[in-house]
Amino acid sequence: MGKLACIFPGQGSQYVGMGQELFATPGGREVWQIGKETLEEEFIRIIEEGPEEELRRTSNTQPAILLTSIAAWQVVEKEGIKPDYFAGHSLGEYSAYVAAGSLSLKEALQIVRKRGELMEEAVPPGQGTMAAILGLDADQVQEACTNAQTEGKVGIANYNSPGQVVISGETQAVNKACTIAKELGAKRAIPLAVSGPFHSSLMAKAGESLRPYLEEISWQNPRSPIIANIHAQEIREGRGIVDSLVKQVSSGVLWEQSLRYLADQGVETFIELGPGKVLSGLVRKTLPKVTVLNCEDLSSLKKLLAYLKESR
Repeated sequence: MGKLACIFPGQGSQYVGMGQELFATPGGREVWQIGKETLEEEFIRIIEEGPEEELRRTSNTQPAILLTSIAAWQVVEKEGIKPDYFAGHSLGEYSAYVAAGSLSLKEALQIVRKRGELMEEAVPPGQGTMAAILGLDADQVQEACTNAQTEGKVGIANYNSPGQVVISGETQAVNKACTIAKELGAKRAIPLAVSGPFHSSLMAKAGESLRPYLEEISWQNPRSPIIANIHAQEIREGRGIVDSLVKQVSSGVLWEQSLRYLADQGVETFIELGPGKVLSGLVRKTLPKVTVLNCEDLSSLKKLLAYLKESR
């Protein structure tokens, strides 16, 4: 089967009612209880019942996805699954650190709630945005961003998979970059429904404001290496984590590069843990020969465990 990596989704994967079946399992109940004790009752209701606009608020979305992802992790960990590597997309990197034992779930929930608040406050509403560029390679997208900087700050936020790159920055500059990208042959340039220009230089202040909260945590060495978003390389020691997560707020997410790195280390099976299957799709586009599984409810858990049993 080769090596195994567990991967955790970021913002955009959320939906009302996510994780309910997992939260009803013994491992999931434990996670749910910690969520209830750490965050107010109202927050828990938003995951269960919505409304969707409230769940979409960055300061709610981030802890909600983390809680659901860790419920999925607890369930598969109780089945004896021991990954060789962990990775997460943006917010998902925090889920990876919890799963790898570097910090507690309670600490992570408090940190990502604060991270979400700082990111929401970093840029006034309407002044920054993001867009997905489909059908161009990263160099061409970079060219579009460079040529659009006459209108303001814009750059690459996510290297998601071949032909899918997300840009972020000041609204006028992002719009201009979308126009240039289409002229360069992009199939589509899709504005994203986000509350700010995440992973752009406009978020640098939010990253630095997060630093003191990150420094309060006594980070443990991860039990298996984490592949960090900022450089697509391994983090094996607690020491490098704070700087990495501060920079991550305003740096591009090197997701495609992280997946290729994992494949080079012999990873042949990827398990996405948490709501949705966004990352599963990105893995398939980037590494068509690997096996991709996910766990977000009891049905996907059953398929995952059946596959792993057969493969042993």
